[in-house]
Amino acid sequence: MTAEANTQHELFAMPEQRSLWQDALEQLMRNRLAIFGVFVALLLVFVSIFGPWLSPYDYTQQNLFRINEGPSLDHWLGTDGLGRDMLTRILHGARTAFLVGLIVTIGTTVLGVVLGAAGAFLGGWVDATVMRMADITMAFPDILLAAFISVVFREKVLELQLQIQEQYGWTLSESNRVYLDYLVIFGALTLVQWYGKARLVRGQILSLREKEFIEAERALGASNWTIILNHLVPNSLGPLIVSITVGFGGAMLSEASLSFLGVGIQPPGASWGEMISDSLGQWRFNPHLVLMPGIVLAIVVLGFNFLGDGLNDALNPEQRRR
Repeated sequence: MTAEANTQHELFAMPEQRSLWQDALEQLMRNRLAIFGVFVALLLVFVSIFGPWLSPYDYTQQNLFRINEGPSLDHWLGTDGLGRDMLTRILHGARTAFLVGLIVTIGTTVLGVVLGAAGAFLGGWVDATVMRMADITMAFPDILLAAFISVVFREKVLELQLQIQEQYGWTLSESNRVYLDYLVIFGALTLVQWYGKARLVRGQILSLREKEFIEAERALGASNWTIILNHLVPNSLGPLIVSITVGFGGAMLSEASLSFLGVGIQPPGASWGEMISDSLGQWRFNPHLVLMPGIVLAIVVLGFNFLGDGLNDALNPEQRRR
C-alpha cells in the first residue's frame, strides 16, 4: 500500500518551477569567461571607490628629480615624464573609466529606450523621425563625431565658465577642472552612442506590440505609455541588458580614444588613453609607461565583453538550445 502511494505521489508531483532569471543565473555561473568578466567589473568598482586610499601619492603630485623611472619599491609601476606615480594615476584612471562608462551607459539607455519605444509603438512621423536621427548619427564614425562634439561642447562650456567667473568671481581650481572634462565626455558620447539601444528596443517592441496580451491591454483602456513601460520595455530587458553590458566597455574604450587624441580628459586629469598618449615618446626607453595603462584598458574592456557574451548566452533561450 505504501509503495503504491509513493508511486502515485511521484506521478502527480509537480516539477519545480524555475524562472527565466534563475535559469539565466545558473547558465551564467557555468561560463568561466563570464565569471572573469564579473570579477573584472567588481574589481573596477572597488578600485574606483577606494583607489585614492590604496596609494600614498596624489595622482597630480610631481617630482621632477624622479622622471621616467622604472618600477621600484617606492613606485611599483615607475613614474611618468613629470615624476608622477604611474600606479596612482592608473588607479585614478580606473575611476575616470568607471564614471564615464556608468554615466554614458545610463544616458544612452534612457535616451535609446525612450526614443526607440516611442518610435516603435507610436509609428508614423515619430518613428520616421527617430530612425532618420539614428541613420544620420550612424553615417559618421563614432570617434570622429564624438571628437567634433567634444571640441564644440568644450568651447561652449569654457565660454560659460568665463562668463560666470567675470560676473560672480567664481573660479574652478586646477584639480576640479576635470569635472568639466567629464561633462564634455558624457555629453559627446551619449549623443553618439544612443542609436544602438534605440534600434534594439524598437525591434523588440515591433515584434511584441501585436501580441494578444498587448491587444488585451488596449481593450482594457490602458494608455500607450502604460503599455510601453509596464509590458513592452520589461519584455525587452534580456537583449537590452546584454547591450548595456557591452556598451559599458565600449564607452570606456571611446573615452580612452578621445583622451588619446587630446579631446577627452585633459591634464592633470588621469585617463588611461591620455597616459598612453603622453608616454608614447618614451616607448623605446620606458615601454612600461605605455604598456601598463594599455594592458589595464584591454583587460577591463575584454572583461565587460566576456560578461556581455555570457549574458547573451544565458538570457537567449535559442542560444541555450544549441
